[in-house]
Amino acid sequence: MTKLSPRKYVIQGSFILAGLVILLNTAKLQVIDSDFKDRAEKTTLHKRTIYPSRGIIYDRNGKLMVINEPIYNIQVIYNEVSPDIDTTLFCELLNIDKSTFSKKLTKDWNSPRYRKSLPFTFLKRISPKEFASFQEHLHKFSGFYPEVRNVRAYPHQNAAHILGYLGEVNEKQIEESNREYGLGDFIGLTGLEKMYETELRGKKGVEYILKDNLGREVSTLAEGRMDSFAIEGKDMISTVDLKLQQYGEQLMANKRGSIVAIEPQTGEILTMISTPTFDPNKLRVDKNRGEAFNELLNDSINRPFFDRSVMAKYPPGSIFKPVLSLVALQEGITWPYRTIYCNGSYESNTKGFSQGCHDHPTPFNIKIALQHSCNTYFYQVMREFINGKDPLQPEIGMDKLNEYMTHFGIGKKLGVDNLNEQRGFFPDGKFFTDLYRKRGERRWYSTMVLSLGIGQGEIELTTLQMANLAAILANRGEYTTPHLIKAFKNNDLLIPEAFTEKYTVPIDSIYFPPVIDGLERVVRDGTATVAYVPGLDIVGKTGTSQNSGKDHSVFFAFAPKDDPKIAIAVYVENAGWGAQYAAPIASLMIEKYLNGELRKRRTYLEKNILDADLITNP
Repeated sequence: MTKLSPRKYVIQGSFILAGLVILLNTAKLQVIDSDFKDRAEKTTLHKRTIYPSRGIIYDRNGKLMVINEPIYNIQVIYNEVSPDIDTTLFCELLNIDKSTFSKKLTKDWNSPRYRKSLPFTFLKRISPKEFASFQEHLHKFSGFYPEVRNVRAYPHQNAAHILGYLGEVNEKQIEESNREYGLGDFIGLTGLEKMYETELRGKKGVEYILKDNLGREVSTLAEGRMDSFAIEGKDMISTVDLKLQQYGEQLMANKRGSIVAIEPQTGEILTMISTPTFDPNKLRVDKNRGEAFNELLNDSINRPFFDRSVMAKYPPGSIFKPVLSLVALQEGITWPYRTIYCNGSYESNTKGFSQGCHDHPTPFNIKIALQHSCNTYFYQVMREFINGKDPLQPEIGMDKLNEYMTHFGIGKKLGVDNLNEQRGFFPDGKFFTDLYRKRGERRWYSTMVLSLGIGQGEIELTTLQMANLAAILANRGEYTTPHLIKAFKNNDLLIPEAFTEKYTVPIDSIYFPPVIDGLERVVRDGTATVAYVPGLDIVGKTGTSQNSGKDHSVFFAFAPKDDPKIAIAVYVENAGWGAQYAAPIASLMIEKYLNGELRKRRTYLEKNILDADLITNP
């Protein structure tokens, strides 16, 4: 038998000694010393959500349009609430009664919205003073946790439809987000808040806190290595000129209608106004929000939530004549120096069509026809366009005209970053074939749809589309999709590519000068002399949109003529002819934007518009 060497005895003894030390320490922790056990029993792990600041929204010049303000909530985990809680003190601190305490704590536990082991909001929007007092006594109320959240506030009372508002998520939105949202979270419901929700909201962080049985924080879990920081939302720079927006809203006070102004070269929307409007501060997340929301929602007369700039679909009236001029020139239907005589009316033997025209000089060319808005001229052009080579096949001409209108952004959505945008309407041949068959007509003729030639009948445009037409004219045939996002403050996030792409209408460049010259004459010595401002070279067109009640006042324009900085459309409901309200409003807006102030001789015009009340005293 081989003897063990002394060295082997030493190694074996070392292992035995080390094992004994480990056993003794384990016994000390688990049997002799209860500190480790007591700490485990007396601490609970609490997951605290860290909410990010939502991105701030600025106007194009760096003025704040939307900011964040803190609100104070109390969260609770039902299973952690002590049955011996001092409800008297609790209610005194938060200024509630005991019945409210019981009601707020008891939930429908069969609902998927609530779990006894998960936090939910016990009390919303308490005062800072109540919040501070409650925090001082927090150790007495196990299961309750203070929470600070940021909500939206508005330094100005403007641009409510553009900005939109927030609301609390519902269960469907929580499920659709794969639980990225939770109970009590806010989400953009309308406007820019909804369109750019992903960029504005930021990303939540999380902090794991160990608390004792009195609710006091003991330490962070694993020295904070499990925690994650909240990532703030992206700050947005909008295309809106807040000063111009404010001025336009003042001019449109006590009037129903809308204004859209665009920077022609970029498609950036300078202002987008719908009236009647509302103060966005009314929909701040506070205790009176529900009452204010219902009041606005139930205002069936003014319909303040209805965004007339992109949702209302109007007949454009005579502002359609420049568009028809361009496509007729392109197709050879008319030519710049064509004369069409007008004796004050237009008559056709087919179906007995007869329509009057106002007194004006004979349109010896298309410039004069536009200058004086001659209905006869454009009825004839429309008739010839639809008839084409065969008057018995008007569907062919109607389809061709419809195709042109699509290129001009008519009858389709432009793609603005506002989810409420409507497409408007422009009929094709099939539309009229079906329409007249239902009326018992075997066939329809061009004379039955001539009202389209002066922007009446079945054609419908949004004010945004009208402003875009002005931008197309300003650019001599090009446009960029109108948009409200200019940039994000951190340059690593670019605006959507769709808002940088140029579109070109299929009209040769040689046909724009005669049309634009005609529109310049409109303002200098035509139907819109009220819009003339020396030195600004405003180019525009009036429209009077026929209506079952009082007609609508319409005007679109751009300026200056040769280096356009602004394209604008104004639509005032039930306000009469185009030069009565729409044209002066547009010219005041253009003058303010380009010059910064009005000429003294024009302040009387501003006063007349500001004083006009077309709602209570139409």
